[in-house]
Amino acid sequence: MQYQSQAVAKPYFIAALAMFAGQIIFGLIMGLQYVIGDFLFPEIPFNVARMVHTNLLIVWLLFGFMGAAYYLVPEESETELFSPKLAMALFWIFLVAGVLTIVGYLAVPYATLAKITGNDILPTMGREFLEQPTITKIGIVIVALGFLFNILMTVLKGRKTVITSVLLIGLGGLAVFFLFSFYNPDNLVLDKYFWWWTVHLWVEGVWELILGSILAFVLIKVTGVDREVIEKWLYVIIAMTLITGIIGTGHHYFWIGTPEYWQVLGSIFSALEPIPFFMMAVFAFNMVNRRRREHPNKVATLWALGTAVMSFLGAGVWGFMHTLAPVNYYTHGTQLTAAHAHMAFYGAYVMIVLCMISYAMPMMRGRAANSAKAQVVEMWGFWLMTISIVLITLFLTGAGILQVYMQRMGDAPMSFMVVQDKITLFYWLREAAGVVFLIGLITYFASFFVGGDEAASA
Repeated sequence: MQYQSQAVAKPYFIAALAMFAGQIIFGLIMGLQYVIGDFLFPEIPFNVARMVHTNLLIVWLLFGFMGAAYYLVPEESETELFSPKLAMALFWIFLVAGVLTIVGYLAVPYATLAKITGNDILPTMGREFLEQPTITKIGIVIVALGFLFNILMTVLKGRKTVITSVLLIGLGGLAVFFLFSFYNPDNLVLDKYFWWWTVHLWVEGVWELILGSILAFVLIKVTGVDREVIEKWLYVIIAMTLITGIIGTGHHYFWIGTPEYWQVLGSIFSALEPIPFFMMAVFAFNMVNRRRREHPNKVATLWALGTAVMSFLGAGVWGFMHTLAPVNYYTHGTQLTAAHAHMAFYGAYVMIVLCMISYAMPMMRGRAANSAKAQVVEMWGFWLMTISIVLITLFLTGAGILQVYMQRMGDAPMSFMVVQDKITLFYWLREAAGVVFLIGLITYFASFFVGGDEAASA
């Protein structure tokens, strides 16, 4: 059954995809700046391009999560959204704040932006990934609280399910841990210690609960497997996620001046972090193999399986590769970190948002799936983006291994810039793979406009 208020998800999805395209373009600009140092300088310096690239990633994924919640919660709760008007008001507030912030990064020097946005009153700016002006951070908190209120009231007035409960825990954690972005102590060790409470506990904690609930929802819809079976899996996965993710924060505390016991705790619990991702992969394939019906939306199923596999590889395998303290001693801050980050974010969060869009967009147009031709085009987009992110990860891994060996090991370690010059080939290959990713994204966009045979009705 479709609910009228689910339509508010559509503008969230459209905004998310537009910002995704922007993120990739700025990623390509940065990639070129690695090998052509003065490319677009001084118009777009590297530090500005990097801020835009990472901030767009965070903002568009939040748009995607919010859109996914606005779509699935009414269906799970079997009731209309508490306030579609509030959802649309928050959409415009968030969109305007996000766009103005990006324009601010590009149009004025960062120090000037800090001055004109009142950073001297409540200093929160200048930290990696949390570069947003204080006024933007306040806007994010307002949007998050309004969004949480809307979702919570919808759940309270309707049917309660495990999926909505897990989603609410994830969304609540997302809002709570963002508050640590306002805490900016003078002591650098203390600053970094609590900085990870937003950066790590978002992406390796509460965001994983959002991922799990969205994946469970889509799998119920496309496989027809009993809800009870999927809910049991979801309980086990989120328990492992919270146990490993919270204490696993310690793998960021190895070399920042914290007590030595974090080297033991961080190593042990972050070594366990691949387990929930492996369970997620087994879960997804198990559910698809046990499916009771053939859903016409084949490509949504492909995205669901892709999410499980790629998140296990990116977050699990590539994370484990350099998470133990004796290994991390040599690898932290190298291109190995970038390799892990690219595949983990794509596998865990980019793919689940695209999975939800792939499932929900045809439904909001009144049909169960797009035409066969449109699905084939979307599958091309899926494979182009996925293969290129694998290549980006492999090229950055090669660059990282050489960087560690030449810069941090051996009897005569080389300087940073000498090593960067020697691994330029990997950066060119990474840039080429990035171009393929952009082609894949354009192909994905094109699938929305492909006609063809009659699509299945909802």
